[in-house]
Amino acid sequence: MVNFKSFRGLVTQINDFSVGQNGEGEGCYKLMTVEDGTGGIVNFVVSPSTYFVNQEIVARGDWITGYYDGDAPVPMIYPPQYRALIVVKENNNQFVKVDFFNSQLVSSDGQLQLNLSPYTPILLKNGQPFSKNPANRNLIVVYGPTTRSIPAQTTPYEVIVWC
Repeated sequence: MVNFKSFRGLVTQINDFSVGQNGEGEGCYKLMTVEDGTGGIVNFVVSPSTYFVNQEIVARGDWITGYYDGDAPVPMIYPPQYRALIVVKENNNQFVKVDFFNSQLVSSDGQLQLNLSPYTPILLKNGQPFSKNPANRNLIVVYGPTTRSIPAQTTPYEVIVWC
C-alpha cells in the first residue's frame, strides 16, 4: 500500500531533468516546480511512468496536485524534491481523490464513499478494464457531485485501480 501524500499549487517552472550519465533518459524526465501561494515550494520529478489523470498536458501557470509516496526516501535539499506518482490538473467540472478505499469503498480519511454503478468504468492505469472488486485497494477516483453526508457519497465518473 502506497502512503499517498500530496502537494497542491501553481506550476512555475518545467525543465528537463537528467537522470543518466550517457544521456539515455534525456528528455524523458522533467522537473516541475510548484508553489502553493503561501511560500511553500516543491519540485516534482516527472518520469515516463507518472500517471496524469485524463492524460492532461500540464504547462506553466496551471494549478495541479502532485501525489507522491510519503514513505519513499527523498534527498535532503530545499525545496523538497519528490518523485511524482500521479499528477492532477485542476478542472472545475470534476474532482479527483487518490486514496486507499476499504471494503465498504470508503476512503482512508473517511471523507468519501463510492457508490459504483454498472456503468462506472473501472480501469487499470494503462486504460485496460479491471475485472475484480476495487475494494481494499489504492484508487484514483474521478467524480462530480456528492451528497452532503459524512462521508460524502458519489457515483464516480471513473475509477483507476493503482496496482
